[in-house]
Amino acid sequence: MSNEITSVTPSGYGMQSSSQTKTVDPKIWKTASDFEAMTIGEMLQPMFDTIDTSKGFFGGGVGESSFRPMLTTEMSKQIEKNGGLGLAPAVYHQMLEMQEKGSKK
Repeated sequence: MSNEITSVTPSGYGMQSSSQTKTVDPKIWKTASDFEAMTIGEMLQPMFDTIDTSKGFFGGGVGESSFRPMLTTEMSKQIEKNGGLGLAPAVYHQMLEMQEKGSKK
């Protein structure tokens, strides 16, 4: 992801020209992106919990069940990297607001 984020528009987060973009704090953006990936992972987990793998190609078992959380985590990271749900920009802006309010005290 680039180090630029678009500002909020009335219709949501949209792409804007490069003159309207702001430089992103990389630590805060990574935290917001990680939060979105974790949220996606929490949404994917129940889907994988309902799959009966005993009749699948690999036959289920302890090995498959122990690696499934890692698969879910990596899938959620890839979904987030490819656009995700659009939570990261909102979380990023909220974190910036919280940081600004905390520094004014």
